[in-house]
Amino acid sequence: MNAETPQAVELSLPQAFLLLATDDKDGKPEVPVFALRTTVAGAILAELDLVGAIELQGKHVRATGATPGTELQHELELIRGKSRPHSARRWVSMLEGRAQTQRIYEQMAAAGIVEHVGEKHLGRFRAVRYPEKDHAPEATLLEKIRTALRAAPSDLQPPETGAAEDAAAGEGPDAAGPGTPKPGTKAPEARTIALIALMQAAGLLGKLFPEADRVRASELAKDYWPSRAVEDELRMIRLAEEEAATL
Repeated sequence: MNAETPQAVELSLPQAFLLLATDDKDGKPEVPVFALRTTVAGAILAELDLVGAIELQGKHVRATGATPGTELQHELELIRGKSRPHSARRWVSMLEGRAQTQRIYEQMAAAGIVEHVGEKHLGRFRAVRYPEKDHAPEATLLEKIRTALRAAPSDLQPPETGAAEDAAAGEGPDAAGPGTPKPGTKAPEARTIALIALMQAAGLLGKLFPEADRVRASELAKDYWPSRAVEDELRMIRLAEEEAATL
């Protein structure tokens, strides 16, 4: 695949976030590991929300009863199987982890997007890195994000599912309404907006897009429940670290 010609590769939100959050050359995270894993967990919730499998009802995340085809079937069954509903932040805490993140990396390695590279330490330990192998998927993501960030503030709306998502993208019969872009423009895709909100929550957006309008991105992130859950969990992690440092 020609790296200079971006191809339309549909990545899940956890895959897209990990790809953007990993240095192309050395395969190391661009954000602290705890932020990486926490945001991956939020991206799992965001993906399931976008395909209509879950939704936020009040303060709790609940399965909708829909059965969309998704590679996150295990995570969906966990949510369905809980006898008591949990908050979004609680689910982020439950879903985050090294194994979860590495599994998603390995999916992209199997697809030829990144490369699995092991580094020896002290002759016995190996630190696995995932440098980029095919730049086309990331180039496509970056261009979509740049386009979305250039949109008028009224074009940036929290991602929605189902028919509402089509309307937000200007594709459905009810596309017109508050926040509708001016004639001749196209609203950003819901998946792209969700990715921007997650990147903002992880502290990655400013690193990759230093020229981005922070006000727009912040307004979007605070209205999107998966990214809000990531921010809440990261805040709790940092508070715990600060308290531990004072003991």
